Amino acid sequence: MSAPHSGITVESLKQVITEKLEAEHVEVVDQSGGCGQMFEVIIVSPVFREKKLLARHRLVNETLKDEISKVHAFSQKSYTPEEWEKKKPQ
Repeated sequence: MSAPHSGITVESLKQVITEKLEAEHVEVVDQSGGCGQMFEVIIVSPVFREKKLLARHRLVNETLKDEISKVHAFSQKSYTPEEWEKKKPQ
C-alpha cells in the first residue's frame, strides 16, 4: 500500500514560495517518489539579505507552516541573489 498523497506538489510549493517569499529563483525536488511527503528546496530571495542562516530558516518555516505541516520532511537551502550568483551551478 502506498503512502497517502500530502496534497502538496512541486508546482504548488514552488508557487507559494515564489509569492510569499518574493523568491527570484526556486528549485523544488519531491524526494518521496511522487507522493508529496518529502521535499528539498532551494530558495533565492532578496528578503534573506541581512539575515543569518537561522533567521532565514525560521522565516521560511513560519511562512510555509501550513504546507510544511502536511509533509513528512522538508529540507531547505536559502540564499540571497548575490550568494546564489556565486554558488549556482555554472
